[in-house]
Amino acid sequence: MPAPQEVTEGRPAPVVTLTFVGHRTGTEEATARLSAESRAALRQFSPERITGYGVDHADAVELRARVIEGQDWHSAATDLADACLRRVDGAPGAVGRPTRAAYLRRASALLRMSQMMMLSDTAERRSVFARAAEFYAQAAELGADRERVTIATDRGPLAGWLTPASGTAVGAAVVIGGVEGWAMDFDSIGEALAARGVDALLLDGPGQGETRLRHGHYLTAQWREAYRHAVDFLDARSPGGPIGFVGNSMGGSFAMAVAAADTRIRACVDNGGLHAPWLVPPTMGTFFSKMVATCGTEDEERAADVWRTVTPLAHGPNAGYPLLVLQGGGDPMISMELAQTLLDGAPTDDKQMVVFSDGDHCVYNHRHDRDTLIADWTRARLCGTPSPAVVS
Repeated sequence: MPAPQEVTEGRPAPVVTLTFVGHRTGTEEATARLSAESRAALRQFSPERITGYGVDHADAVELRARVIEGQDWHSAATDLADACLRRVDGAPGAVGRPTRAAYLRRASALLRMSQMMMLSDTAERRSVFARAAEFYAQAAELGADRERVTIATDRGPLAGWLTPASGTAVGAAVVIGGVEGWAMDFDSIGEALAARGVDALLLDGPGQGETRLRHGHYLTAQWREAYRHAVDFLDARSPGGPIGFVGNSMGGSFAMAVAAADTRIRACVDNGGLHAPWLVPPTMGTFFSKMVATCGTEDEERAADVWRTVTPLAHGPNAGYPLLVLQGGGDPMISMELAQTLLDGAPTDDKQMVVFSDGDHCVYNHRHDRDTLIADWTRARLCGTPSPAVVS
């Protein structure tokens, strides 16, 4: 039996309180006094969508709470990022590599979220995104689990992050985002693929992320050539190996168009794409404005002409490619009718759609199950297994 412990009298043990605004409900009454931008940000970026882009759950709750209390979106997210960085730069030796990497990634995600309401490619926006990418790179170096890559094309570089497969790779896959969420925002899919033996290239395509904000490479009618170079990059790493293509949001439309045209693509996932992206009307407000900005112009007609070249239902030499379509039953952007139109018109008989009945756009609210489904199905198809993603 242990001896009784002597009670030491003196000063009480220190208590440290970490202070947060805490959860706030964004009711119409609570947000009526806010700016139009703050109301739009709260409407567009639910907690599920924010965490879907890699923001920690606690940071997502705090970000929305601060905005509901009156702070603007950009400064609220930036302040939270700075708080993460203070944890990284704490007492020397007190913070280990895993903790540093985790807080650097949290800071990066918050900075990426801070620029979501910026519609123009200003110097400030480029600076914010560059900081986010630098912190992500520092975390990658600490974790030694991914590396920055730059792929040369005739119209400028493509930026991306390669997450190598665990063990011997069975194949490789390109992962892209859409009009708003970009390569770093969908890194959970890359991690799921890598864990299953698939090299994952998280890519900023033309008009996306660092490719656009760092290299000035916008979406043009020649975008197919850029993605061909990305597939070339993976093919050069493992010549003749099977390659998949995963597209999220409008990226799903690009993924399908690439898959139909390139016989090296053995598996394609569309998570939230549209059968005819050029049909998005100007009444879609900021989303339409962001589609125009993707093309590096303010001319709506010129941008529309570019978007008309994105043809996910077009036939090509790789007709018959395996296709998995993911759809959220509660998607406010892509209705079930539109998803069915895309599925029915896809130029392949080897296709299946999986619907999450309460799913958001891109199924952000079921991120783990979504990523597992995508990664398992992609690995199976790259290995030549024809089984469906989900058996009905």
